[in-house]
Amino acid sequence: MPIIRLTLFPLLIVDSLAWACVHLGISWGIRQIPLAFFDQHAAWFRSFSFEDDGKFWQKQLRIARWKDRLPEGTQIDSSGFNKSRLQRKDHVYLHRFIVETCRAELTHWLLLFSACVFFLWNPLWAAVLNIFYALLANLPFILIQRYNRPRLRRVYDSYQRNKARPTTQSK
Repeated sequence: MPIIRLTLFPLLIVDSLAWACVHLGISWGIRQIPLAFFDQHAAWFRSFSFEDDGKFWQKQLRIARWKDRLPEGTQIDSSGFNKSRLQRKDHVYLHRFIVETCRAELTHWLLLFSACVFFLWNPLWAAVLNIFYALLANLPFILIQRYNRPRLRRVYDSYQRNKARPTTQSK
């Protein structure tokens, strides 16, 4: 039961404003977290065995076909890290890219779970619609991060192995 009752038009206005505040607030807040936090909590973002290093998402959802059609966060806020394309293959950049996928995943999980607050002022049917909105607006981005991160880790690990290999010099 909602704590306040609103007619349809005010409800749409309140929900729209609430979502704008939630999106902007959570996005801003997560960007304030130091990168070291994501290194310290890397286990939170590890692939599950069923994901098979992201291959599950490709097999089941053909994610590679549609992932590039969705907007990248830097299209809205240019101060973020652009994850739309791999621009370099050095270890510092690759590590940052991997960490930024963790940041993006956490952002979208928090946005998804924030839909629960909409039960406070929405009738059940509208709160459920907000849950569906949250799922549609965030799950694809979570899956993209879970698909891309293992692929980036393979490139990063390959770079680290090649860097560690001694070079042979001929005279």
